[in-house]
Amino acid sequence: MDLIGAVWRTSTRSGNGGSTCVEVATNLPQVVGVRDSKDRGGPALTFPPASWAGFVAAIRPGDLNPARRICRPA
Repeated sequence: MDLIGAVWRTSTRSGNGGSTCVEVATNLPQVVGVRDSKDRGGPALTFPPASWAGFVAAIRPGDLNPARRICRPA
């Protein structure tokens, strides 16, 4: 996937000046890029925008927090 023209950003909530986080590029029309801020020249993961939006919608309220899940024995 060609990520030329991607504008990368880190979360405003990231600590350490954003140097130990993931970076996200959401400005491309058909893909969202995700990469490691410590290895900007390394590989990036890509997702369809709808999948990325679903992921973000799930993590904002804490739906993916393992501590909130109730595990029942099988």
